[in-house]
Formats: sequence, structure tokens, C-alpha cells
Amino acid sequence: MKVLVPVKRVVDYNVKVRVKSDSSGVDIANVKMSMNPFDEIAIEEAVRLREKGLVTEVIAVSCGVTQCQETLRTAMAIGADRAILVETTDELQPLAVAKLLKALIDKEQPGLVILGKQAIDDDCNQTGQMLAALADLPQATFASKVELTADSVSVTREVDGGAETLKLTLPAIITTDLRLNEPRYVTLPNIMKAKKKVMEVLKPSDLGVDIKAHLKTLKVSEPPKRSAGIKVPDVATLVSKLKNDAKVI
Repeated sequence: MKVLVPVKRVVDYNVKVRVKSDSSGVDIANVKMSMNPFDEIAIEEAVRLREKGLVTEVIAVSCGVTQCQETLRTAMAIGADRAILVETTDELQPLAVAKLLKALIDKEQPGLVILGKQAIDDDCNQTGQMLAALADLPQATFASKVELTADSVSVTREVDGGAETLKLTLPAIITTDLRLNEPRYVTLPNIMKAKKKVMEVLKPSDLGVDIKAHLKTLKVSEPPKRSAGIKVPDVATLVSKLKNDAKVI
């Protein structure tokens, strides 16, 4: 069984992002980039399934600029067997990515697709759901536990009332939550091995996919800065402010 794992190149979560002076977006010039943390969890889960003998091949996929090859090399250092880059300099919105992944599903015929539930740059949380709709496959989102068999997968996911378990027939699509696993540390020997693994580079036109953007970002701005707090001398003053000052709560 093949497992397809899409990974996204994003601004590293430790970086404090800056908005461009023209408010057109976030400035990523000379900024450290890394793999989206939720996608790292997805790769780790796929590799663990292969290590258990339940999966034969893990394929990492990324869509975007040439530098996404670095992200794919990281995925292969974690344990992916090979990688596919759909290379483009155009802006890719969730629907376009879902269409590209649908074309790759048709090409590779994986038994399972594991995605991060969302990317930390846009927080859209849409690609997995859109992909399931386009591919007409069962889906389970926000997985905190995955149990795979030859023809089905059971997924435990957290909901408002606690947890629920879904059983899906394969092929299926899963999106990962933070509680699913703790990604392994990437060692230097594995980084060197990853350089020898196969990476296929395609264009959207090779897959016959139109990646035209349907949404336009009008403006990006930083959130307003929090005003400084105040100290009160006693409980009576605090109660008075809570009752009478509309700006307190």
C-alpha cells in the first residue's frame, strides 16, 4: 500500500513575521523556512505505519517554488521513500492544491493520503476536505490516533463532547492533529541518505490542472497592539471598574 503525504514550505514557527510595507502580504525575504509542523506529524505517522509493515511506500509531495525541494528532502530524511514536487511560482490557494493532489492520486493510486490539518501560514484548514470531495473519498479530520488494516482505517478524533472513532474503507484521506505523534529528530546520516532518494519534478500543466486563483487578498495588516493594563489599589475599586467601565470586559 502506498501512502501519499503532502508537505508545505512555510515560515518557521519560531520566526516573528513582518507585514510588507505595501500591506500586500507577509515579508518572507531572508526568512527561515521549514516544513509545516502538522505536515511533519503526517510524515511521521506514515513512516511509523511503514515501519509496522502496514505500508510499502511513503511518497512526500509538495506544490510550490523550487525551494520546496528542501522541504521534501527533510520529509525523506524523516523516512519518506521518494518525493514529487509540483513546481510553480504562481500563488497556490487551497482549491488549486487540492486539484493538484487529486491529479497525483489518480497517477499514484495510494491507499491512504495523510495531510496536516492546516498550514500555520494561512490557517485555512481546507485542503484535506476539498481533496476528499474532489476525489470522492471518505475522510477523517483532526486525527489523534490511526489504526490501519488491509482494507480499512480506524481514526480517533477529538470533538467537543470528547472523542469519536470513525472507520473508513480504503482508499481514504486523513488530516492530522497535534496529539497524533511526536515527530522524530532528523539525524545527519538520514539527511545524507535523503540526498540519494528520487525526487520527481512536475509542472501543473503536466497534470492537466488549472491553478488559477479565485480569491484576491486585498490587504494584510498586523493585529492592533494590546494596551497596557492598570493596577487597582483594592477589591472595591476592581469591582467598581468591572461594573461601570465597559472597556474592561
